[in-house]
Amino acid sequence: MMEQYVVIGKFVSTFGVKGELILQHHLGEDVDPSSLKIFFLEELGGKFLPYFISSAKIKNEKELLVVLEGIDTPEKGKKLLKKQVWLPELEVKSQASASAPIALLGFEVYDKKKLLGKVLEVIEQPMQILLRVDFNKKEVYVPLNESTLIKIDHKKEKINVELPEGLLDIYIN
Repeated sequence: MMEQYVVIGKFVSTFGVKGELILQHHLGEDVDPSSLKIFFLEELGGKFLPYFISSAKIKNEKELLVVLEGIDTPEKGKKLLKKQVWLPELEVKSQASASAPIALLGFEVYDKKKLLGKVLEVIEQPMQILLRVDFNKKEVYVPLNESTLIKIDHKKEKINVELPEGLLDIYIN
């Protein structure tokens, strides 16, 4: 099975004169930067290139200050700006705060009692979170907001929602 990678954020700016980068991330405030060893950046053709982390420290709850091996000038750092940063899914699960939406990866989503599928991707939007789920071999986007969410069971890795009538119908034909 191919390793699944997950977007955890993106490089938003360079910092200082040694090519340090500011990574805006979705891992939540419990992230342990010292345990991060490697990031992946997607190149053309969907290949993931590894970048080794020399050091990473918390700048604030949404940003890390990162030094990557081989990126030692602001010019080299600028080439990586706006690039999405990926980690293997298992590492994201171990890094993310339980309260961070990305921690819902791999949870099973149920509409009332019906299993829709596992969460493949978590997309954070201003008013809600979208969960990408594989439902009957089709990609379905399940909105998670105060009107749809019933319960999240972290122990059993289950999310119970009540979707609006007809929402799944648009995916069925």
